[in-house]
Amino acid sequence: MVGQRSIGGGFGDGELTKQNLSKYTWPASRLGEAMEAVARRGALTTVTTEAPAPPDWLAFDDADALERWMDAAARSLGIEAEPVESDYADLDHMIRSTGFALLRISDEKEPRFLAILGSRRRTLRVIASDLTENELNIDVVRQTICAEWEQPSIYGINKMLERAGVPSNRRPKARDAILRDHLGALRVGGCWLLKPAPYSSFRRHLFHAGLLRHLIILLGTHTVQYLLFLLAWWILGKAVLQGTLDRNLLWAWALLMIVLIPLKLLGVWSQGRLAIGGGAALKQRLLYGAFRLEPDQIRQQGAGQLLSRVLESEAVESLALSGAFAGITAVVELTLATWVLSIGPGGGLRVAMYGLWLLLSVLLCAWFLRQRRDWTRDRLGMTHNLIERMVGHRTRLAQEVPQHWHDGEDHGLQQYLDRSKSMDRKYAAMQAAVGRGWIAIGLLSVSPAFISGAASPAVIAVALGGILLSSAALAKVMGSLAQLADAAIAWRQVAPLFHAGGKAESAGSSQLAAKQQSTDDQFEKATILDVFDLSFRYRPQGHPVIRDCRLSVNAGDRLLLEGPSGGGKSTLAALLYGLRTPESGLLLLRGLDRQTWGDQGWRRSVVAAPQFHENHVLTGTFAFNLLMGRRWPARSEDLIEAETICRELGLGDVLDRMPAGLHQMLGESGWQLSHGEKSRLYIARALLQDAELVILDESFAALDPSTLRQCLNAVDRHANALLVISHP
Repeated sequence: MVGQRSIGGGFGDGELTKQNLSKYTWPASRLGEAMEAVARRGALTTVTTEAPAPPDWLAFDDADALERWMDAAARSLGIEAEPVESDYADLDHMIRSTGFALLRISDEKEPRFLAILGSRRRTLRVIASDLTENELNIDVVRQTICAEWEQPSIYGINKMLERAGVPSNRRPKARDAILRDHLGALRVGGCWLLKPAPYSSFRRHLFHAGLLRHLIILLGTHTVQYLLFLLAWWILGKAVLQGTLDRNLLWAWALLMIVLIPLKLLGVWSQGRLAIGGGAALKQRLLYGAFRLEPDQIRQQGAGQLLSRVLESEAVESLALSGAFAGITAVVELTLATWVLSIGPGGGLRVAMYGLWLLLSVLLCAWFLRQRRDWTRDRLGMTHNLIERMVGHRTRLAQEVPQHWHDGEDHGLQQYLDRSKSMDRKYAAMQAAVGRGWIAIGLLSVSPAFISGAASPAVIAVALGGILLSSAALAKVMGSLAQLADAAIAWRQVAPLFHAGGKAESAGSSQLAAKQQSTDDQFEKATILDVFDLSFRYRPQGHPVIRDCRLSVNAGDRLLLEGPSGGGKSTLAALLYGLRTPESGLLLLRGLDRQTWGDQGWRRSVVAAPQFHENHVLTGTFAFNLLMGRRWPARSEDLIEAETICRELGLGDVLDRMPAGLHQMLGESGWQLSHGEKSRLYIARALLQDAELVILDESFAALDPSTLRQCLNAVDRHANALLVISHP
C-alpha cells in the first residue's frame, strides 16, 4: 500500500478535532484495513492475505468479542495484536511509548481508530484512511480520548478555580492536576500493539526491535575510536621521533583522547541495547518454542535433560552475544591492524604471513571445538544423572542397597576432572602459541630491515606498532571464536526449542472467534463435538492406540470414560482438546473442523485438566494459576468468579489461611498446597475458562468421598458439557 506523505504540523493542519476526526482516523467498519495498513507499512509481516472486515453483528462495546476478533484478524495477517490498557494518569506515557498500534479514539456507536506507526517527540505518526502519513500532536490525541470523562467535571473545576482566585495563566495546570487526582484510577483501554507473530522469522523480530540501527552505531563508533586512537599515537610518535614535541601537539593528542570518551560511552550504550533487545527476542522465541514442542519430544527426556536445555539457553544468550560483540570489534581492529602492517618495506609479506597465521589460528579453534564438545557432553551427562538421582531419591532409599547408592559416581567425576584439566592445558597452550607465535614471526619479518638499516626509525616503529596491534586483534579474535564455539555447542541443546518456535498456528476464522461464547443460547441444546472414525498411533508403523472411535457430545452431557491403564483414555482426551493430531478420521466442533476454528479457537472451546503429573503450579499468584487460561491481567469480575468457584470446590480454607488470599504468591512448589488441593486448583483452572466442553482426566483420584461429592456438584453446576476420565 503506497500513499502520498502528508505531514500535519503541531496544532495546525495536523490537529485532531471533532471536525476533522474522519480525516485522520479509520471507522470501525474498516478496522481490518487499518490493521493491514500498519502491518504492511511497518514490515511486520510477509503474508499477502487481506485482513477480514469486522462482521456487521460485532458489537464494539463488547470488549471480549472485539478482543477475540482483533486477535484472530491479526493472526490471519501473520502478526500479533496485544491489548494494553493504562491508568488515566499514565495514558500520556502509554501513547508516547506506543510503536505500531491501533488506538480507539472515541466510544461512539461506531467508534473510530488511529493507525499508529510510532511517535516522534511530541507527535504521533499515523496512517490516515486515505493511506497518507500524518503527524498528530500527542496532547491533542490524549485530550480527544479523555474528553468524555473530563467534560462532566471541567465546568465545576473551572468555577472552583475561579472562586479560589487562581490566576488564569495557572488554571490549566491546576485543572490537569485535579483531573489526574480525580480520575487517576480510571482504566483506559482500546489500544492494541501490533508486532510480528511469535513464529515469524527471528530476523524479522530483530529488525522490528530496531537492533540494526544499534549495530550500525556500534560498528561506526568502534571504527572511529580506533582511527582516532591511531591518529593520536601517530601524532605523538611522529613528534617524538622528529624531535618536534611541543605544547600544541600535546594538546592535540589530549583532545583526541578526550573525544574517545563520549564515543566509548555511545558504543557501550549501543552494545547494551543490542544485548537487551537480542536477548529478549531470543528468550521470547525459546519460550514460544517450549509451548510448541510435541508431547513426545518432552516425554522422551528426563528432568535432568530438560534442566540442561534451560541452562544451555542461558549460555547461548550470554556467550553468543558476548562472542558476537567481541567478534564485531575484532573484525574492525583486524582490518585496521592489517592496514598498519602493510605500511613500509615488506608490508605485503607481513600481511600474507599474518593471513596464514590467522588461518592456522582458526583451524586450532576448530580442533579445540571438538575437545570442548566432548567435555560438554560429560558435563551435561553428570547434570542429568544428578537431577535424576535427586528426583528418584526416595525410591532409591527404599529399593536400592545402600552399598550401591554411589556406584559409578567417583569414576564419572574423575573422568570429568581429567578431561577438564586436559582441555584447560590445551586451551592455555593454544592461546600462548597463537599470540606469542605471531609476535615472534612479526619480529623476524622486521629484523632484516632493522639489521641492514634500510628503513628509517619511523618505519620500524610503525611496523612494530602494527605487530602489537595485530597481536591484540588476534587475541580478541581467538577469544571471540572460543565464546562462539561454546555457544555453538550449547545451541545443540537449544535448537529444538528455537525451531519449534517457528511453527505457525492455524489462524482460523475471525468471525467465529468474535462470535464464540460457551453460554450462547442458540447452542444450548446443539451438538458440541462429533467424532467420526478417529484413529491414532504414536509411530507410523506402531499399533493403533485408538481405532475407528465414534463419539458425540451434546450441551449438558455428563460422560464418564473408564478403562484400564494404557488403554488410550488420555490419548483420546489429548486428541479432543487439540494437543495431538489424529492420524485419520474427522473431528468437528459445532460442525466445523479445527482448521476453521483455528488452534486458539479450538482450545477456547474444549479445555482439559490433564493428569496430575502433566499439570503444574507455576510461579506466581494463586489468581494467576487459576486464570492463566482465561485472561491475564484479570478483571475484577474474573477474581470474583475465581473465588466463588474455589469456595464451591472446598478451597475456602486455603484462601482463608493465605495472608494475601487470591494474590498470595505460590512459588514453584505450590506454597503449602496438598495433593488434593492442587487437584482442585487444576479443576478450577479448567472451569474458569468458560469452555463448551470440559475434560477432567483423573482429577478426582486424590479426593476423599466427602470432598469428591462437593467437587462433583460444583463441576456439574459450572460445566456446559463434561467428560470425566477415570479408572474402573
